[in-house]
Amino acid sequence: MEFFDFLNTAVTPYHTVECLKSIFRANSFKDFIGNVELGASYVVCRGASVIAFRAPKKWSDSSRFRIALAHTDFPTLKISPKPDGTSAGVNTLHTEVYGSPLFTSWLDRDLGYAGMLAYVDDESKTLKTKLFRGEKLFRIPQLAVHLNRGVNQDGLKVNPQIDFNALWSESSEKGKNLFVSALEKELPEGARLIDFDVQLFDSQPANRGGINDEWIYSGRLDNLSSCHAIAEAMIASEADENDCLVACFFNNEEVGSTTREGADGNFLKSVLDSIWTNVILEGQNPDRIQASLSSLSSCLSSSLALSIDMAHAEHPNHTEKHEPNHAPLLGRGVVLKTNSQKRYASDLMSSAQLRLLCEKAGIPLQVFVMRNDMPCGSTVGPSVSANLGIPTVDIGEPTLSMHSIREMAAASDHDDMIKLVKAFYG
Repeated sequence: MEFFDFLNTAVTPYHTVECLKSIFRANSFKDFIGNVELGASYVVCRGASVIAFRAPKKWSDSSRFRIALAHTDFPTLKISPKPDGTSAGVNTLHTEVYGSPLFTSWLDRDLGYAGMLAYVDDESKTLKTKLFRGEKLFRIPQLAVHLNRGVNQDGLKVNPQIDFNALWSESSEKGKNLFVSALEKELPEGARLIDFDVQLFDSQPANRGGINDEWIYSGRLDNLSSCHAIAEAMIASEADENDCLVACFFNNEEVGSTTREGADGNFLKSVLDSIWTNVILEGQNPDRIQASLSSLSSCLSSSLALSIDMAHAEHPNHTEKHEPNHAPLLGRGVVLKTNSQKRYASDLMSSAQLRLLCEKAGIPLQVFVMRNDMPCGSTVGPSVSANLGIPTVDIGEPTLSMHSIREMAAASDHDDMIKLVKAFYG
């Protein structure tokens, strides 16, 4: 899928997974139901997470996993379970902060709403789900400067409990559950809404920017850029002679990953266990099977994972916020992220393997280290590396305005990331 189409379509983690599934299925990936054929390609979902893989053509003692990791979620405002309110002649929706968005960037924007609906079909009486994207636009207006005279001098302070109620209609209708009633119109006739997971998003499409169209302006670059790069590389690859190629896209990274769909859950491990069991069983004698099953951890320890998430580019107006010798620049290539407190999974050997891969593929490489006097963020990398014992290196594309409703990156860096993951899948 073309990058901008992906950015504009993947407005929630559910939509991201639907996009990824359609990409893989259009390229002959079969639904994974437990059985693995050597040389075949599969895709499997768990909620708003998805894993795709190409099984090797054969399995030998030298076979390894090559895994690329990203996340499908992004900071946002979720509609709360009982959101309805009325104030000053307007129906409002109470929102709940998800992750750590840049608060001020969500004000005075045209906001779409989308997500997943759980409902009961009156005919079958079974619980079903429906992906949807609303057609209307909401807004969270900030207070006018005339009513907040010191805002330009003192800075805008946002109280998310008070200031993040979204305006969505005139209050001509009275009563409770107005938003639920609106959502029910998205369902088939006769269906009854049971629950919903709905969030707001920036409705402005992705655009090119800069005098030479060298930049990309869009919502959700963190981390849809990484998802797109991995998917593009995976569909361009072929089944390897010996190694298993894996693409993993987790939900809930922005809230710590400790969920059923997150990197700290058992989704990836359960899939790798199934792959391992199936390919080893293929044509092996019982003694060989037992010996091989006990050596999965050994295989993982000699495999490699790329944890791909956006990196902080040096801000031209605030260069003091960066460590001088480790400040990545827009348009100068992929970023290796490392941290002595192990907030990133990169270590000596995984970083060295990445450097060699970049040298071989002719890809420019920058290094990011956070200042000692500032806290460092994290990624899915440490969770996967710790749980599986697999060497992992954290990398990303340099970006500005990270966690804003609208972010900025360089088109050439995205091209370099796709090229790097293609070389990794080789």
